[in-house]
Amino acid sequence: MREKQPALFRGRHFRSEVIVSCVRWYLRYPLSYRDLEEMMAERGLAIDHSTIARWVLHYAPILNRRIQREMRRPNRSWRVETYVRVAGKWTYLYRAVDSAVDTIDFLLSPNRDLIAAKCFLRLALSAGRIRPRVINVDGHPAYASAIGELSGRPPCVPGSCTIFSSLGATVLPGPRSGPPVSGL
Repeated sequence: MREKQPALFRGRHFRSEVIVSCVRWYLRYPLSYRDLEEMMAERGLAIDHSTIARWVLHYAPILNRRIQREMRRPNRSWRVETYVRVAGKWTYLYRAVDSAVDTIDFLLSPNRDLIAAKCFLRLALSAGRIRPRVINVDGHPAYASAIGELSGRPPCVPGSCTIFSSLGATVLPGPRSGPPVSGL
């Protein structure tokens, strides 16, 4: 007698353990569909690579939604880091990390301006997770303007500490890059 499959896997020809293993291995390790087909053949299962591809397309978004609920939520203190070398060219890396140094989101941009800062902050804030309590930035004026526009308040003076009610975040200046400027 055949045992009952979970509702998510009803109507499939293979057991749920086989399907989940193939999808997980494809997503976790740098394997091709044909590599997985060969691995399953070594285990005595004749599964075509196109079947595995269909499983990945169908089950990957479902697994992603279920895993997102279980993942550790970032804390409310963010730090934004910038400027890296990618393929020999200097590129601006907008990367928000929390105080446990877990990446919240990132964006590579050829420019460091208001448009890129707004795009990144929208991306990081739209993740649907916890809103930041504090965002530490490096003092570039684009951050203050971008947060001011996103919160609906006038932009703050760079280097000052401003509280935004709609974002629920305090923007603190981060460490300055370069030599100190006299008179500040």
